[in-house]
Amino acid sequence: MGLKLSWVRKLLPPLLFVGGCVAAAVYFVENPGSAMAARVLTYDHLAVLAVQHVSMVVISSLLATATALPLGILISRPRLRLLGLVLENLVNIGQTIPSIAVIALSFTVLGLGFNTALFALWLYSLLPILRNTYAGIMSVPEGVREAAVGMGMRPWRVLLRIELPLAFPIIMAGIRTAVVVNVGTATLATFIGAGGFGHLIVTGIVVRRLQLLLTGCILSALLAMLCDHLLGMVEDKVRAST
Repeated sequence: MGLKLSWVRKLLPPLLFVGGCVAAAVYFVENPGSAMAARVLTYDHLAVLAVQHVSMVVISSLLATATALPLGILISRPRLRLLGLVLENLVNIGQTIPSIAVIALSFTVLGLGFNTALFALWLYSLLPILRNTYAGIMSVPEGVREAAVGMGMRPWRVLLRIELPLAFPIIMAGIRTAVVVNVGTATLATFIGAGGFGHLIVTGIVVRRLQLLLTGCILSALLAMLCDHLLGMVEDKVRAST
């Protein structure tokens, strides 16, 4: 009984977020407010935009994690510490560049389309993951490393058994931040023809239809909360198993 209640508590929030997305979509499709908005707010069109938006976020976030995590580990090695400090400062500077500027610069090089949006989102997601991976490993007390080495652990075992588990919460915080920011930044991808919920927001502003604007904003916000909650569940599961 206790186990069932525990699963209900874990699954209830994501189900509520998904249900909220469905309810918002149904409400605005059935109540578009005008004929112009009704031509945009159809179930088929919303499904296409949802697939585009989720695809951009999931693919770019996975690629960013696969790139930034090994790089963060690499620059935290003693021989590359100086490079790590330089790279950390560069990353901090890069984080100040507005996301719209990253998308615009990517467009000037790669042109319009879904792949350009993926590249821009991947690039923008690298920064928080790389920074948190480096900071998380560097936050492990030196005495803990020395104790592990003193016990006869090889460097790769110190990394896998000591450094990464202790740095895991900080690394996950970076990944969660990157994904949530990605959901919001992906709304700007509509400016380079990649679609997503940003199409509703921009169209709503251009034709001055509040229903379109609200639909894009609400669906994006609920998707961000859903992603953050799912990653939180993954983090809790991994921490409980270590």
